[in-house]
Amino acid sequence: MSGLDALIAKSLESTIRENLGEQTYQKIGQRLFERHGIGFTQAVEDFKKLDAVLRELFGSGAEGLEKKLIEKIIILEESQRKDKKWITIEDQSLTKMILESLGDEDKKNIVNSVIDESRIISDILEISKMPQTSGYRKVNSLIENGILIPHGFATTHDGKKVTKYKSVFENISIEIEKNKVIIKVQPTEESIENSRILQIACL
Repeated sequence: MSGLDALIAKSLESTIRENLGEQTYQKIGQRLFERHGIGFTQAVEDFKKLDAVLRELFGSGAEGLEKKLIEKIIILEESQRKDKKWITIEDQSLTKMILESLGDEDKKNIVNSVIDESRIISDILEISKMPQTSGYRKVNSLIENGILIPHGFATTHDGKKVTKYKSVFENISIEIEKNKVIIKVQPTEESIENSRILQIACL
């Protein structure tokens, strides 16, 4: 699952539940299990299967419905440069998670170390001047939340293949409007291309 999908998936299940109601949520869950043998969380992570069930239940209205649900979480905007897209985070729990990650000095240093270049974890920790134990824990937390994404491999001196990681965002903008924090992120082109959710529901 791409980093953007990992970010969106954290909010999508609760957004569907809130906006479509408990009965419809249960119906979708039941059909997912009958058709694919998976639960809601797995289907959100494999959006193609959720998309197929929504199209079965809502017919031609599924596309508009998906777009509306995604827009409760993020809004994809074009910038002046066609190749650079910005995403406004609409979901408050997602905003909170990103703010908490960037508010942690260590995590901020980790993200900064891989904004322009992908690196293996040991190099990230060395650049960020972090101890191994807490460093690995914080890197793994950023991977789990979709802020760091796998980006190629490096070969160590003993011939082992090790995953390199990169930030899912190239730029982040934080604004405050009428006591509301607004986060805008500029994802890498690659993370947009690899996002099944954005490809199916937004683009």
